Amino acid sequence: MKNKIKILALLVLTLSINASQKTDSDYFEISKNLKLMASVYEKLNDFYVDEVLPGRVMKKGIDAMLKSLDPYTVYISESQIEDFRFTTTGEYGGIGASIKNINGKIVISEIFENSPAQTAGVEIGDNLLQIDKTIVKDKNLNEIGGLLKGPSESIVSIKVKRNNITKTVKIKREDIQIPAVSYYNKINESTGIIKLNSFTNTASEEFKKAFQELLDNNTENLIIDLRSNGGGLLNEAVKIVNLFIPKGKLVVSTKSRIEQMNRSYFTTNKPIDSKIPIVVLIDEMSASASEIVAGSLQDLDRAVIIGNTSFGKGLVQQTKQVSFGGQIKLTVAKYYTPSGRCIQKIDYSSFEGKSKKIVDSLVQTFKTNNGRKVVDSRGIEPEIKIEPEYFSAVTELLLSESIIFEFINNNIYKYKNDSLYPSSFSIQESFYNEFVDFVLKKELKYQTASQFHLEELKEAATKEKYLNENKRLFSIMDSVFKTNVQEDLTKHKKEIKFLLESEIISRKHFHKGRVEASLKQDPYILKAEKLFKDKESYYEILGFK
Repeated sequence: MKNKIKILALLVLTLSINASQKTDSDYFEISKNLKLMASVYEKLNDFYVDEVLPGRVMKKGIDAMLKSLDPYTVYISESQIEDFRFTTTGEYGGIGASIKNINGKIVISEIFENSPAQTAGVEIGDNLLQIDKTIVKDKNLNEIGGLLKGPSESIVSIKVKRNNITKTVKIKREDIQIPAVSYYNKINESTGIIKLNSFTNTASEEFKKAFQELLDNNTENLIIDLRSNGGGLLNEAVKIVNLFIPKGKLVVSTKSRIEQMNRSYFTTNKPIDSKIPIVVLIDEMSASASEIVAGSLQDLDRAVIIGNTSFGKGLVQQTKQVSFGGQIKLTVAKYYTPSGRCIQKIDYSSFEGKSKKIVDSLVQTFKTNNGRKVVDSRGIEPEIKIEPEYFSAVTELLLSESIIFEFINNNIYKYKNDSLYPSSFSIQESFYNEFVDFVLKKELKYQTASQFHLEELKEAATKEKYLNENKRLFSIMDSVFKTNVQEDLTKHKKEIKFLLESEIISRKHFHKGRVEASLKQDPYILKAEKLFKDKESYYEILGFK
């Protein structure tokens, strides 16, 4: 076994050097360091006190090496290929249901519309007990998810419990396609919205279909919602921009130390509509391909950006095959929007696993087609900023402990026969009061941000010997900021009520229903609608005189 490892290490060394296109000095460095790695690997195997698992040790070594570069350069082992494929295609073989662990029980938390799970009669809230012959109680969510997945057309048997009744259901798995466009519709007589969740290999076709349907339905203004969209395939972003931009226009370019990675991506087709007013919604989680779309439309003065400054990922990745069925996803270039700016916010060039925000003195100013000023190194900055809103501490706890989910499971029968139109549905006051009573029985304990900082102040006061002489003051502050669950449930009723309604709606209208229900009080949407009504301001923002 030891000799085999030694031979394998030398073979890797030989292959790596032969494949390299380096100078003589580079050859020496590569040769020296590969020999060093092989030598350390060999000595570990020969002399370490416990038996070394070669594959595990090398995987950790590879991961540590890549970690010194940037978080997007990663090794994908053969066993992880299916998960990686899902990120680029949005497709997997399974039953179309999500699960979560609630107080030790594995529960169906989401069901996709028209999925095998829905067809088989599985419902949100069902307690999952068994998959084929495997009891799931002591399994983690990844293991259980793996058991539910499988080749299309294969049969899986699951045992679930609902209202103290246990039943076994046989489900034929299918190829489940998670749509890139999760929602599109008209939100008023003139304005349509397309919510794009990812840039998988079907994103541009889905987006084009949605856009065309909206136009056929007399849509005069368009909202493109890219919030929390972490990106995906660059080509899909280019195709989506092309729907609004004339043929032959630069959308994005990539630059690298490797000459063949330097490319410019132009629009290649006639646009569907080059005039329709557009608002793009972004937030701090809009990244990569989302920033290509937002940044290109901004630089070309084709859309007003509303929201929060985006994530700031201006790095391009490609995957390359490596030995034994694995792949490496590595950063090969930086991308630049039409004005010439790279929006990458973090500098990873130290090669020491350290990262830092690009300093203000290095930030450069660029100009859009109409001469508007934009900057690099800071993500995409919106023309109209929406201050981020956060849930209260009590609401965060209700979500993290699945208390809202549990209450709706126990009371959904009250709405079983209701139409539940997402845009107008509202729970009754008596229903909310029932929820309050349900929560109060839980005896919840949580800490607000105010309490957290007060405790920090007490610690500082203790160290600096100010606490004793200010006991009365701290006692008053403790009383002021003391948690009161009942008061908080009243104070934050609006956001909690919205989440209760959303959970009820999802049982009949699935994810689309959740999205539609959120539109009626979404500050981003309200701001976009207001802007579309004031076309003079819209075009003034874009620099049109």
